Amino acid sequence: MVVIQSAEVTLAQRRTDDRLPLLSGGRYREPPLRHLWLGLQRSSWFLMVYPVVFVIYLSLGAFVFGSMEQPVERQFHLEIRNRIEKFLLKYPILPEQELDALLMDVVRATNRGVAVTRNVSSEPNWSFGQSFFFAGTVVTTIGYGHVTPLSEGGKIFCIVYALIGIPMTLMLLTALVDRLMVPSTWLLRYLNAKLGHLYQPFNIRVFHLLVIATILVVFFFLVPAGVFNMLEPDWNYLDSIYYCFISLTTIGLGDYIPGDSPNQPLRPLYKIGTTVYLLIGLVFMVLTLTVFYEIPQLNVGSVFLLKSDEYLTNASTYDSEKARIQGGPSLGGVMPSSLGSSTTSAVPFGSYGAGYGATEEELGRPSRQIVRVKSRREEDSPSPEDTTPVHARP
Repeated sequence: MVVIQSAEVTLAQRRTDDRLPLLSGGRYREPPLRHLWLGLQRSSWFLMVYPVVFVIYLSLGAFVFGSMEQPVERQFHLEIRNRIEKFLLKYPILPEQELDALLMDVVRATNRGVAVTRNVSSEPNWSFGQSFFFAGTVVTTIGYGHVTPLSEGGKIFCIVYALIGIPMTLMLLTALVDRLMVPSTWLLRYLNAKLGHLYQPFNIRVFHLLVIATILVVFFFLVPAGVFNMLEPDWNYLDSIYYCFISLTTIGLGDYIPGDSPNQPLRPLYKIGTTVYLLIGLVFMVLTLTVFYEIPQLNVGSVFLLKSDEYLTNASTYDSEKARIQGGPSLGGVMPSSLGSSTTSAVPFGSYGAGYGATEEELGRPSRQIVRVKSRREEDSPSPEDTTPVHARP
């Protein structure tokens, strides 16, 4: 006869304790080591293999970029050399060495952000509009690199300014995304209410992610690309989409910069408006990534973390204990109703998402289970304190 009265086990204890006490006594047993391979944890093996995969991916990218860009580079180089030769034939008095030195100075100045080929009417690099745009690219870590500080004092100030401005930007993005998660959660709950009887929760979450991603693509890639295509005389629509993607992903190659064409009308206002667009676009980019990471099945990167091993240990120990309680011989094959109604499933790696729209069980928050198990023999046998006649008992 086994009697277990108010045996309480919390999920928080399973996560922090390496050993789980047996419910039938005070003995402890070690958790199963099925997630260990040759003495190393599974996440460590994944982390050892992943750099090899990453290097292969870089090599593949280098091969593709090289094969696609080298012919274009050679063709462009030939065109420039032909133009230089024609120029020297037209002006034979100018020595070729002097022309090469002049071109090197022009290229060096252009790389430092001083475009000597602009018209006199064009605005300098460090007007208020241009400086505001530069400050925005610094604190958002986009960093196009087309305009850089030239003075030593400007370089020192840029370092200090970035050290303060980047954390401020991260705090602003975090606070705005936290507010935007409220309507995003309303949308997810609405989808659950309307589609929950037809689709699995994972499918609904993926559809919710697709809705958020569609808003990002339409209103921060396609529509702004059309605006840039109209305002920039040398950009086509593909160049505009390319600029939006490179900027909002903070890659910032700097090959396309809005507002740098000669005689650009309202250049300061254009630069400030572009900075505001980049900030708002980054907010929605982070929002989309947050919704993505809230889906545990899509969060592949979590398998490289140590907490994944901890979760596997605790989950496997919990499953074995639950199976022993539910199917053990002491229960006579009868599963208690308390277990059937209080089964919880903890979602691992909850730190990747804020948990909006998820239930307490999905978040894996500490919850209590009260297991009460009585044998049938105890129910059939009268209690010593029970004086009720046998024929009157229920």
